Amino acid sequence: MPKLIENASRVTAAGTPPKTIDEYVGRVNSGDGRVSVAHMRSPSGWAEPGQTPEFDEYTLVLRGALRVEFDGGELDVAAGQAVHTAPGEWVRYSSPGPDGAEYVAVCLPAFEIGAAHRDDEPGS
Repeated sequence: MPKLIENASRVTAAGTPPKTIDEYVGRVNSGDGRVSVAHMRSPSGWAEPGQTPEFDEYTLVLRGALRVEFDGGELDVAAGQAVHTAPGEWVRYSSPGPDGAEYVAVCLPAFEIGAAHRDDEPGS
């Protein structure tokens, strides 16, 4: 039987200025460790620390644009486009454009803060 996910859980976000994360599926909202699905809204000028995650991340940009920096370069992902980042790959997300960004992120396995290995964490 299908299971309705009635609402999301608001999750604390890294980076400044603050962005909004609403997790629909994942460790916080549904207790699922296999996958996470989150709706994110980041304002213009938002940037988070770089990270070298242990999970795949698929990001679909709905509005605005998201910048993804990686070893060797950067790319801008516009509304209607998506990007995949692989485990073990250093990346840094930001929304430098005037409209910020609205996007959906899917992580396999589900996002877990300790598995993100952010640059500002000891041992990263």
